[in-house]
Amino acid sequence: MSGLLRARVAVVGAGPAGLVLANVLHRSGIDVLVIEQRSRQAVETTPRAGLVEHRVVAYLRQWGLADELLRDATWHGWCDIVVSGERIRLDYAARAGGDRHCVYPQQLLLRDLLGALDEADRAPRFDSAVLDVDLTSATGARLRCAEFEAECDFVIGCDGARSVVSRSFPGSPDGDVRRRYPYDWLTMLADLTAPVEGIRYAVHERGFAGMMPRAGRLGRLYLQVPADEDLARWPAARLHEELGVRLGADAGIVEIREPGILRMRSSIARTSRHGRAFLAGDAAHVLTPSGAKGMNLAIADAADLARSLVRWYRHDDATGLAGYGERRRSQARHALGFSEELLHLLHLPPDAADPAAELRSRRAQVQRLTGETPEAERFARDYVGSGRL
Repeated sequence: MSGLLRARVAVVGAGPAGLVLANVLHRSGIDVLVIEQRSRQAVETTPRAGLVEHRVVAYLRQWGLADELLRDATWHGWCDIVVSGERIRLDYAARAGGDRHCVYPQQLLLRDLLGALDEADRAPRFDSAVLDVDLTSATGARLRCAEFEAECDFVIGCDGARSVVSRSFPGSPDGDVRRRYPYDWLTMLADLTAPVEGIRYAVHERGFAGMMPRAGRLGRLYLQVPADEDLARWPAARLHEELGVRLGADAGIVEIREPGILRMRSSIARTSRHGRAFLAGDAAHVLTPSGAKGMNLAIADAADLARSLVRWYRHDDATGLAGYGERRRSQARHALGFSEELLHLLHLPPDAADPAAELRSRRAQVQRLTGETPEAERFARDYVGSGRL
């Protein structure tokens, strides 16, 4: 044990929520300590999400945290939805007042956020697993790691779905919103013949497939499979063949890398606050990749917490913190609703009695979203993340 550290706010987890929160708090004059169990290399190199909402980009720019993103990212305002081989273009930017997605891999954003903390001499404590969180004090919290302990006024759990901070809350850590979908997704990176010009979703009688842009000629691909499928049943040759059938022969897949399987679940925690402890990001809610809402919702949590903590320290105003849990549950439910709307659009029921009729229904739904209607505008604005955090 090397000693006792002290900070006003301790953030557990160096993911999008934790690093955005730490940067904004520091720039607001609030002392913050970030503790991360992984190595810095793992944080900066593990591929994850890649689409950043319009409002998240605006927030990062507001706080001076978007310079590299604005310089290097690409922008997307349309997607193609392929229904049984027929490609329908959805120009969501046109329906959302010009708002677009930014394509910028999550690991690059984390690298940028860590660089900003480095410049402020506030680098996280890496390779430091939090072993215990003591919330018994009414005026703060105490965290125990193998090499040190930390005392703080507030502790923020940004440490994922198996959050140690969440486990310190009384009662069951399970959410009161829990979903297990009747399919899973195979997920993989792929080297392609050309950069992905825009997101491609495929609705097919054999199941959903998706191709998402990443940096350069790299793409993130998804393939629907039965729930609890065994990844070993999907060698590279079978993946190539099935992706070609569902996405189209022009997908341009050269080599598939890092195949994995995503068990399709969603959940929202019963509560994201206990005393001086709060949850953000996957510690508070887990969404599927459908609609790319997970990272963006995590950063929205961080923005809400940062604003509320600043009000506490500057104005002795606890109203923001008091309402945090209800606000975030409402936003998580909204994000989950959109994610499930898109899941329903892109997946046929596994036991569909008439797949051809289901495909005709999906085609009609997609075509409605291309029109100049309130439904199309609402979908586009939800999809791209219009407005402000």
